[in-house]
Amino acid sequence: MLAMFFWSFIVGGFICMIGQLLFDLAKLTPGHTLSLLVVIGAIMDGLDLYEPLIDFAGAGATIPITSFGNALVHGAIQEAEKHGIIGVITGMFEVTSSGISSAIIFAFIGALLFKSKG
Repeated sequence: MLAMFFWSFIVGGFICMIGQLLFDLAKLTPGHTLSLLVVIGAIMDGLDLYEPLIDFAGAGATIPITSFGNALVHGAIQEAEKHGIIGVITGMFEVTSSGISSAIIFAFIGALLFKSKG
């Protein structure tokens, strides 16, 4: 059990460290860094490398933004196998819709409860 926590922390920290290095050394903007990490996650899933990482590190691989790219490609591939080319489009939305919907709902609730300082 402790080993799972340890490797989750190490892998998640490594992914975040890559993002921080992109900010500091490559001088990328937050949007560019975010996009690059999503694309890296998508490529890793396309090469069947992200699922073994999730099995190994658990939340250390599913919490960072690279997991969003993984979810997009994973959903597209699964639905494409079932429904053909239309499944590529619907699969991406099906897999990611709950996370995006909850982010919108919680942001709306936060906007109702708190005043902005700007």
